[in-house]
Amino acid sequence: MSDYYEILGVSRQATTDEIRRAYKKKARKLHPDVAGPGHEDEFKAVNAAYEVLADSDKRQMYDLGGEDAVTGGFGAGGFSASDLGGFGDFLQQAFFGGGAASRGPASRARRGQDSLVALEVDLVDVAFGATKTLPIDTYVTCETCGGSCCAEGTRPVTCSECNGQGSIQRMQRSFLGNVVTSSPCPRCQGFGTVIASPCRECDGEGRKRVHTTIDVNVPAGVSAGTRIRMSGRGEAGPAGGPNGDLYVEIHETRDEALSRTGDDLYTELRVPMTAAALGASFPLSTLDGERTVSVKPGTQSGDEVVLSGLGVGRLRRSGRGDLHVQIVVETPTKLDDRQRQLLTELAALRGEDGHSPAKDESLFGKLKGKSRRR
Repeated sequence: MSDYYEILGVSRQATTDEIRRAYKKKARKLHPDVAGPGHEDEFKAVNAAYEVLADSDKRQMYDLGGEDAVTGGFGAGGFSASDLGGFGDFLQQAFFGGGAASRGPASRARRGQDSLVALEVDLVDVAFGATKTLPIDTYVTCETCGGSCCAEGTRPVTCSECNGQGSIQRMQRSFLGNVVTSSPCPRCQGFGTVIASPCRECDGEGRKRVHTTIDVNVPAGVSAGTRIRMSGRGEAGPAGGPNGDLYVEIHETRDEALSRTGDDLYTELRVPMTAAALGASFPLSTLDGERTVSVKPGTQSGDEVVLSGLGVGRLRRSGRGDLHVQIVVETPTKLDDRQRQLLTELAALRGEDGHSPAKDESLFGKLKGKSRRR
């Protein structure tokens, strides 16, 4: 097995510049134009040694597994991860530990989780918008250690097993030659440091769970099921990591008098039969206070009166929807003698008593009248 360092005449601690200078000196001396015939193999060996030692990745492979680790049976020219595409990345990570070495120790700080909470709002809140105070249980950064996870006056110490690398590398033989596997350090779990004196307030997590409140701005026009995103207001991350996001899902409570469809509101106004016939004005409670609804003479049950601009505010737009008032004409069910007499007289005058053939306007009556005239 060739010793590339010996071929170039440098030590294993040589810098890249020292290796380059040694190669130039050897290459000039052994070049066929200078040395003449008989030195071709030596010249090729110098070039092969320089190709490996001048490349930091190949040099690391060579230092860990020798010449076999670099050539791997693929020829004297060796190979790199880029030569093999995805398979080269696999070999670099699984056999030579290159991925773990390049990443270094993992960070303890991680982003906190996103949270989802429900908020009950009523029709007034969604019509005009509101600021609601919402109680939540969440994680916040520990005030005692400030997210460092350490007791006051202490700090994380370098792991003695992996020397702060966060990973352990082991060499073993395989069909590819000497290969190196890398795995997270079992003592520090890949962090490279150990919390020797954890904070007592948060048990070394850098955060703690609390019950608190948060103000939520509910925009006008929001609908049930809508989720409002509050960036950075979710759970605090471990070890001082950034907060996640908080999502507030709107639950709209049902109103007894008003129903909603989009930006419009709907309600009923019950009016007496006589008022529907003669016309009248009635007070109506709305989200904006009491308003007057005018019922025109001859109004039928099911007719609608629209009060513009008294509906729900439009989401991310100006203006409001309308309030639709459906008229329900009530027929009296309890009449005294005088009321019954008056209604009977009115029915007779209008030909609506059901006894006057002269006022019979039905199709049957009209046909009957024609037959008599014949």
